[in-house]
Amino acid sequence: MTIPLTDFVPLATEIFVLTMACSILAVEAFVGQQFRQLSYILSQLTLLGAALISWNMLDMETVVVLGGTFVHDPMAALLKTSIFLVTFGAFIYARGYLTSKGSLRGEYYVLGLFAVLGMMVMISAHSLLTIYLGLELLSLSLYAMVAFDRNSSPASEAAMKYFVLGALASGMLLYGMSMLYGATGSLDIAEIAASISAAGESSMILIFALCFIVVGLAFKFGAVPFHMWVPDVYHGAPTAVTLFIGSAPKIAAFAMAMRLLVESMGSLSLDWQGMLVILAVLSLALGNVVAIAQTNLKRMLAYSTISHVGFLVLGILAGTREGYSASMFYAITYALMAIGGFGMIILLSRKGYEADRLDDFKGLNERSPWFAFMMLILMFSMAGVPPTVGFYAKLSVLQAVIHVDMLWLALVAVFFSVIGAFYYIRMVKLMYFDKPESADVLVINTDLQLAMSVNGLAVLLLGLFPGGLLALCLNVFS
Repeated sequence: MTIPLTDFVPLATEIFVLTMACSILAVEAFVGQQFRQLSYILSQLTLLGAALISWNMLDMETVVVLGGTFVHDPMAALLKTSIFLVTFGAFIYARGYLTSKGSLRGEYYVLGLFAVLGMMVMISAHSLLTIYLGLELLSLSLYAMVAFDRNSSPASEAAMKYFVLGALASGMLLYGMSMLYGATGSLDIAEIAASISAAGESSMILIFALCFIVVGLAFKFGAVPFHMWVPDVYHGAPTAVTLFIGSAPKIAAFAMAMRLLVESMGSLSLDWQGMLVILAVLSLALGNVVAIAQTNLKRMLAYSTISHVGFLVLGILAGTREGYSASMFYAITYALMAIGGFGMIILLSRKGYEADRLDDFKGLNERSPWFAFMMLILMFSMAGVPPTVGFYAKLSVLQAVIHVDMLWLALVAVFFSVIGAFYYIRMVKLMYFDKPESADVLVINTDLQLAMSVNGLAVLLLGLFPGGLLALCLNVFS
């Protein structure tokens, strides 16, 4: 089979990232300790270059290449650009953290770039096989990143839990895909959709395939009852890794759900909508309620992530263009909020001490009024308080759910959001009304200061002017 050169044009971003990741790996192997910052600089330039390429491909028409295994469309271009920018911010935070811990090594950035490449493959997958390859590339990179600190017992334990449960979820997803292939005779997403639509009614094997696929997706999202890995991995992993896992992969998981559920099994929407309703309600309930009892900020944000996944799933189950765009908007803006929340832990941490307890934020306003304000914006945004972007993200999802006559589901989401607001506002209370436990002056490098300031202000500005990103998300589904 001869592949025409024109087929490689839509893969320009993937080819660029892969080439740079391999080059950085070679540089890291041969350059040595004295040029340790070189891997970081090259990684950041890679992400900026990839974001520029992907953004310029936003107006390209939808094209399927490589024998039907890879698709480039506006949704893929926008999601990839978002992942590059979020990862760029995550790498800035990670550099400050790894430097303070004395563990700045290029392996972190190489693994991060290969994880990004896995996300890109998942986003542009047009075949069940391509989806699985992208998912495994992402997962294997994340397993290694969690165990990055070889001297940390909690990190090793978290990596082992993540690996075992991830392998189980991947097996279930693969089993569901195999049954889907058996029922339709194809791995191509478009052909699967046509076969299911032509069948008219759903067979038992298709329902079984759907169940296993939804289980695999729910694990990757961290939705209840497949959430058990989230708090342990977030808590045990180094904060620089937790920050990465809790942000960009959620955007890729959204894309995988769109490819598997909407594009290939859209004809079974009545079946998977019921499953997603259960996942959404359970995630909203357990995530918000259990987060209240947490005294560790990383675990609190882990359960917060579970509750946000509930909202993200609500947009998908609406089954409309408005719902899909709202869910995409939510995934992108949540990733931005997540890197800021975990970034604040890195900001307050110092050599030999990890500031991941809620009490570490007591009196932050007295120690640094500016960064207390940044954290206030992030907490208010996660709680959905206007005029932050979190408010509009939640509002757009709720509107999509209401427009498909599921008012009761929107009311459930609002009820649990009100409960969840408690633990976000508690953080604000600790920062502004409690006395600090430490009088130490915050020593923060310029990169971290700039990154956190831009991060917090971006959340506020996107809340004041959400129209541009909302319109972009809506247009990609036209």
